[in-house]
Amino acid sequence: MKFIDDWKIIILLCLTLGMAPFFPEPHIWGKFKWILGGARGMAFMDWFDVLLHGFPFILLIRKIILSLIKK
Repeated sequence: MKFIDDWKIIILLCLTLGMAPFFPEPHIWGKFKWILGGARGMAFMDWFDVLLHGFPFILLIRKIILSLIKK
């Protein structure tokens, strides 16, 4: 489970899985805008997609919080 605490892997996951596909806009960004707009019409698959693409960012936030607590 050391890979969960490795900055390089977390950043790589955020830039690849978290942001893919990149064009016309990052997928997670489009889903986030959809949720902020009221999430009308979102199916279970769309919510799962948000979780899948958002998980690397959850790991990043976790790593940042843990680093701040250690200091």
